[in-house]
Amino acid sequence: MRLKMKKIYIVLTHTGTVLSQIIKKYTKDEFSHVSIALDFELKEMYSFGRLNPYNPFWGGFVHEFIDKGTFKRFYLTKAKVYSLEITDEQYENIKNKIKQIETEKDNYTFNALGLFAVGFHKRIKKEHSFYCAEFVKYILDESKIDTGLPEIVKPEDFKKIDRLQEVYGGLLRKYQVFEKESNREK
Repeated sequence: MRLKMKKIYIVLTHTGTVLSQIIKKYTKDEFSHVSIALDFELKEMYSFGRLNPYNPFWGGFVHEFIDKGTFKRFYLTKAKVYSLEITDEQYENIKNKIKQIETEKDNYTFNALGLFAVGFHKRIKKEHSFYCAEFVKYILDESKIDTGLPEIVKPEDFKKIDRLQEVYGGLLRKYQVFEKESNREK
């Protein structure tokens, strides 16, 4: 008997902000942020990042949107979107864990110190505190998805997950156009 499967989406982005440029300089990677999405349209996309698009120092759990908030403000955000096929049970686990964090989001903080430490190949973990890559890795780990990701994780590390399929590369704002065209072809 074959297990029922669903897809989640790993979204790598680079906004071009001062903070993202600093991260890019340290990591020497193309992308400086990662999000997890539960749907192809990226309407259920989550991460740890800016709570206010105009304040890089106030961060936490965020429900991200292509056309609102930080991604709307930083219009030229570059992106790569990948799909990963997982079991229905793993999908439900991810959904439930995200909803739990969303419900308790006031108890969570942005792990700025942990993010800074990555540049020195160090891990600084604080309870109820994540930077973007820590959050996505945590969600996948808690849902029993074998990723092979390192403990000190960066956004680009997600590209190395087995069975990841590239869906899109380009400006994030153009993903909606791509998504609509893809659905017409189905």
